[in-house]
Amino acid sequence: AFAHFYTALKPGGVLGIVEHRLPESKLDSDWTRSGYMPESLTIKLAEQAGFTLEARSEINANPKDTADHPNGVWTLPPSLRLGDQDREKYLAIGESDRMTLKFRKPATP
Repeated sequence: AFAHFYTALKPGGVLGIVEHRLPESKLDSDWTRSGYMPESLTIKLAEQAGFTLEARSEINANPKDTADHPNGVWTLPPSLRLGDQDREKYLAIGESDRMTLKFRKPATP
């Protein structure tokens, strides 16, 4: 996907990523179906496509989210995949912890 973004953007263009963040401590778990992405992998893939990481923000961070939920990120609001089961618990956590990253396509290749 990052290669397609890179091709689509003009030189000097900006790519913003807001994605459900998997804690680095959970990299050894089976996270691929959880809806969460490791921040380190996201940065690596973007840089491999040619982007430069320009900034990151914690504006969408949620320290209450452990990323350890029965139905992955979809356990949390707004999806609440478990329905009424533990609903208050997941409402108290709130939406997922998210990385917010800003990449730039170099002005000259």
